[in-house]
Amino acid sequence: MSVKIAPSLFGADLGNLESQIKAVEECNVEMLHIDVMDGNFVPNIAFGPDQIKMLRSKTKLPFDVHLMVQEPDRLIPRFADAGADIIMVHQEATTHLHRSLKLIKSFGIKAGVVLTPATPVDTLKYVLDETDMILLMTVNPGYGGQSFIPNSIGKIKDIAEMVKGYDIDIQVDGGINLETAPKVVEAGANVLVAGSFTFKGDIAKNISDLRNCVK
Repeated sequence: MSVKIAPSLFGADLGNLESQIKAVEECNVEMLHIDVMDGNFVPNIAFGPDQIKMLRSKTKLPFDVHLMVQEPDRLIPRFADAGADIIMVHQEATTHLHRSLKLIKSFGIKAGVVLTPATPVDTLKYVLDETDMILLMTVNPGYGGQSFIPNSIGKIKDIAEMVKGYDIDIQVDGGINLETAPKVVEAGANVLVAGSFTFKGDIAKNISDLRNCVK
């Protein structure tokens, strides 16, 4: 399975988003990762549906929207309408995960589940049929630029074993760089979210280096 790159807009220069999106688009990345934060589930606030709707006309890249919000079901319709191609919800933020995934899919888009570092992988065992992507947070969610949590490697391996026989992408987010990317790919991940690493300095070189280090 080839490795996909998903630059996180939370790490971009928010004053020059259009040019930053164009820069990663020219590098043929597979998707854009957009973090949505409500200041409740996580301490930070970022990207609402109106902002995503405005960005939708700027690129043809798929929008991978990561909802770091409490009670995601109330917001899923708005983000689907804003142009999300996949919506990811936290297992920890919804009381009825299966219902949330079915709601996302009712809009004709892909559905994903996110686990924070302390959440066990067994919580996903009964929703694999409704899941297109699993995102394992390799830092605690809410802030960019954090260091990778080493014991995440074992968790990635556990998920890779669990999803055998399913068409499910394994995405990782947090502290992804030239040192950690080969380790998570070897463990079984195939989608790399990189924010701080991607947008600091030469974007084209950063993405090229990231691709080369996991070949």
